[in-house]
Amino acid sequence: MDIRCESSADYAAIAEVNILAFGQENEAKLIEEIRGSQGYIPELSLVAELDNLIVGHILFSYIDLIGEESLQVLALAPLAVIPQFQKRGIGSALVQAGLRKANAIKDALVIVLGHPHFYTRFGFEPSVNYKITSPFPVPDDVFMVKPLQNYQEKYQGKVVYPPAFLTV
Repeated sequence: MDIRCESSADYAAIAEVNILAFGQENEAKLIEEIRGSQGYIPELSLVAELDNLIVGHILFSYIDLIGEESLQVLALAPLAVIPQFQKRGIGSALVQAGLRKANAIKDALVIVLGHPHFYTRFGFEPSVNYKITSPFPVPDDVFMVKPLQNYQEKYQGKVVYPPAFLTV
């Protein structure tokens, strides 16, 4: 398996991966919206390839954390693997590769709304442990954060998603 940054030639395949994985177009539309936004980070949109076929995709983009000051943090969304390739470690490999790259570009914190059983394996914890609140009512265990090397205690407050997340 090869994990690499997306290219514009991959856009249709990435959309297809997300449609197949989620059974709807919302996540594919979200990716398009994020690509056209200020929060898009090309080096944090990664694909997993097997035999020249894109089978997985992960996207990290900037969102805001509003507390005593307004800070940029990363949102991990979406993560998708084609159903017939799930449960083979592809999603885990994408998360690990993305977290390494996020650390390398000196980001401080990643936010995810997802399955605790999956994300806690990578060091994600409930956001409330870090005095970070979700912008919408969800159980504490599904709204999680992963502090990175540049994390500091000033990263507290309420998460504010950009318009890209609100249009899908």
